[in-house]
Amino acid sequence: MNILIKPIISEKMTDLGEKLNRYGFVVHNEANKLQIKGAIEELYGVDVLSVNTMRYSGKNKSRNTKTGLIGGRTKSFKKAIITLAEGETIDFYSNI
Repeated sequence: MNILIKPIISEKMTDLGEKLNRYGFVVHNEANKLQIKGAIEELYGVDVLSVNTMRYSGKNKSRNTKTGLIGGRTKSFKKAIITLAEGETIDFYSNI
């Protein structure tokens, strides 16, 4: 099971990273906090102080087309916010 799916790179998460040393990741739905902590420490080589998780349910979406109204749902996902130890950072842009 691949625990980390992708990092969340947005204005809000960038601001949290700079001010509070927190970073966000979209993670596997069945992953628990200990698995997330171990995966981040192994992948990035940093010391994780805490992990906060939250689940987002998929939303109903609809759009108008020539053939009529089309409905669907967005995917549900689990998000993890990790807090790193003082002096530790994660650079998402180094491999670009």
